[in-house]
Amino acid sequence: MAASKDPRPCSIADTLALVGEKYSLLVLREVCLGNGRFDQLVRNIGAPRDILATRLRRLVEAGILTKRPYSERPQRFEYRPTQAGLELEPVLWTLKEWGDRHLRADTGTPMVLEHHCGHEFVPVVTCRACGEEARHRELTAHPQVPGWTVGGPAAA
Repeated sequence: MAASKDPRPCSIADTLALVGEKYSLLVLREVCLGNGRFDQLVRNIGAPRDILATRLRRLVEAGILTKRPYSERPQRFEYRPTQAGLELEPVLWTLKEWGDRHLRADTGTPMVLEHHCGHEFVPVVTCRACGEEARHRELTAHPQVPGWTVGGPAAA
């Protein structure tokens, strides 16, 4: 089957177009951990400097990060998450939890997050209305774009 010239309208695809480039989520991880200076980002991510600069510029332009000077001579900047960037943080921790469980089960997690209650933080997706954990079998998709069904484009 040929690829559709008009793929499904999707917020996941829109988000990935913004943060799905190699290193973008790792930049966000580091900035959320408080490592927002360029040299820290290079060291902790291992990205080439030119690519990292491009990712940072794109994340600032998208309103996910802010860029603030911390030195005038030489001029240097640090990056911090905006509110939009902080709203992506649960995605990072959910990806971390998945990786710990499915990719590092034999070797253990490289980092533990501690919640302010003193216990290890393990993210769980819950329903805002009832507070129950969201499980695949309990979710039903309802496409909101005219002409689209769960299975794809409606028949013409």
